[in-house]
Amino acid sequence: MSDPGPLGGDPFKGLPFFGDLAKMLQKQGPVSWDAAAQLALSIASGGVSEANVDPMERITLEQLARVAELQVADASGLSPSHTGRGVTVLPVTRTQWVQRSLEAYRPLFEHLASSLNPEPPGAADPGVPDPLSPEAAGGDPSAFLAPLMAMIGPMMLGMTAGSMIGHLSRRSFGQYDLPVPRPESDELLLVVANLDEFGEEWSLPRDDVRLWVCLHEIAHHAVLGVPHVRSRLEDLLTRYVSGFDPDPGALESRLGGLDPAGGDPMAQLQDVLGDPEALLGAVRSPDQRELLPRLEALVAVVVGYVDHLMDAVGGRLIGSYGQVTEALRRRRVTADESDRFVERLLGLELGQDQYERGAAFVGGVVDRAGEAALERLWADEADLPTPAEVDAPGLWLARLGVDFELPADLEVPDDLSGLDDSDGA
Repeated sequence: MSDPGPLGGDPFKGLPFFGDLAKMLQKQGPVSWDAAAQLALSIASGGVSEANVDPMERITLEQLARVAELQVADASGLSPSHTGRGVTVLPVTRTQWVQRSLEAYRPLFEHLASSLNPEPPGAADPGVPDPLSPEAAGGDPSAFLAPLMAMIGPMMLGMTAGSMIGHLSRRSFGQYDLPVPRPESDELLLVVANLDEFGEEWSLPRDDVRLWVCLHEIAHHAVLGVPHVRSRLEDLLTRYVSGFDPDPGALESRLGGLDPAGGDPMAQLQDVLGDPEALLGAVRSPDQRELLPRLEALVAVVVGYVDHLMDAVGGRLIGSYGQVTEALRRRRVTADESDRFVERLLGLELGQDQYERGAAFVGGVVDRAGEAALERLWADEADLPTPAEVDAPGLWLARLGVDFELPADLEVPDDLSGLDDSDGA
């Protein structure tokens, strides 16, 4: 495609595959959900048919979930149920998890599509010539490539979404491995195959792993079910994915490097379309850099609180809690193929530093003011800590007027500038 010769007339002369593909791309919406589903399901199943989940799994998991729900409600004071009818657990295969997750993340990807390509070329005016025609291109390669970039966007978004969801399905235990709100429901998904693989790999008791994951999922469900927490996180994520400032030239260069004679053209195209940086660029936009500290701070507090809650409850319920926790916490900070998609698309970098930051904040609050002070975290939107307060829990307690004692070993810095960030919106 890098040879300028064919672009002077029919840009795909002698390249029927790309010509057919381009015509297909013109018929898509803002995101090619068919491409997303096809790629995600292929990754999830590994090309092998999955066995149905044993019906007895649901009975076992429902029993464990009842225990977890009662314990989380008692320890947190939060209601795990969003509907008031109680939480239900649905054991699923990886492909079933993919189908549900594509739908759950659909709004985020459509916001992303709107920011990258507000309207397909010619959508507003049916009289606009076919952008692939010689008349539209006028023999000018740049005039041809611009509409092609716009047309290929939905396919790229679809394959990027599919790659992220597909890789997540291979590792996720439930639906809150990423602390991202899902459509309001009290049905929680658990991926049985992933639970079994993990338990066997670490030689852990089967029911202990299941109860640990039930606690983890229900604790997240309770916190992310608090209306103002949910709305704040959804707003930050939506604004983040709407803030991309992509570099069309980078994508143009990647597509120009495709070699129709160099092997399977679909495989080459998939390599390009499956790379988030090809579509989104390698650098965050100024808007995203401004949002990121607030997003990271809120996520750190959520995961730190959930870990604290689980430590308070899990030791009483799970005989091998320490072993399961150590294995699971090692696993979750191990880099995976899905991580680069999650970090690049959603701004969520869930590495060890993020978990430790959340744990330090929660621990700092408890050390200074006791367990009861944690209830203020979820009482009101104005009470959510700012990024500066996450790193200095005493500032958060002081702003809320909570009486507390300074730790004996606390060193107060001479310069407190930079700790007055009160913009938690």
